[in-house]
Amino acid sequence: MAWSERTVTRDGVRLVCRDWGGSGTPVVLLHGLAGHSGEWEATAQRLTSRYRVVAVDQRGHGASERHPQDVSRAAYVADAVTVIDQLELRRPVVVGQSLGGHTAMLTAAAHPDRVRALVLVEAGPGSGDPRVPVEVGGWLASWPVPFTSREAAARFLGGGPVGDAWAAGLEERDDGWWPRFDRDVMVRSLAENAQRPFWDEWEQVACPTLIVLAQSSFVPPPEVDAMLRRGPATVAASIPEAGHDLHLEYPGALCALLSDFLDQLA
Repeated sequence: MAWSERTVTRDGVRLVCRDWGGSGTPVVLLHGLAGHSGEWEATAQRLTSRYRVVAVDQRGHGASERHPQDVSRAAYVADAVTVIDQLELRRPVVVGQSLGGHTAMLTAAAHPDRVRALVLVEAGPGSGDPRVPVEVGGWLASWPVPFTSREAAARFLGGGPVGDAWAAGLEERDDGWWPRFDRDVMVRSLAENAQRPFWDEWEQVACPTLIVLAQSSFVPPPEVDAMLRRGPATVAASIPEAGHDLHLEYPGALCALLSDFLDQLA
């Protein structure tokens, strides 16, 4: 099923969405740091027969505003609410991977009237590790841009479905293939997460929540255990052999978990 481009604006910041249409319960998909809405294509294709699916290029990413001044957690949350309201997505299930999952969690915590349920894919309250922005910034700085081809980019970015999906987020210019994000914007977007964990916000999430983890998860087991203890409406599942980008490696397995979770909501 083809998608259509939808654009919303908040405080002068342009946000571009891929709207796969569909009927039934709305599902909003939020990508991770340095990602793009196209990462969710395989997931969206599997869900649109039963659900209304919208994926967002978050601020600083993809086709949305490239250099927003405000990259606070509150700005990302306000963007998610704007998409929900302007596209008339009545009480959607909000699904987010990695930093997108963190945004989804904060949105559910701050706006319980707007979020029916929450799905965190490789995401949690975090640990407040100040090393993360430096490490991520160093990794992004290591990209040999411009890439000579999308295929070269895919190989550098891990190959397979993960490399292909990351490479699909690049834009072609006269001199090669470039990321559709600014490295400094990405690093600034991690600033608050590097300062503290967000346990108070996690405990404010009242809606049903599914945590989907990779076998090689970025979320430490003690953090998952604490989430389950402190989130009474929360369940967790793991996908064998998967890594952090499990939505790219195993979209079928993820969609099976999503469908079971959504069926239980119904």
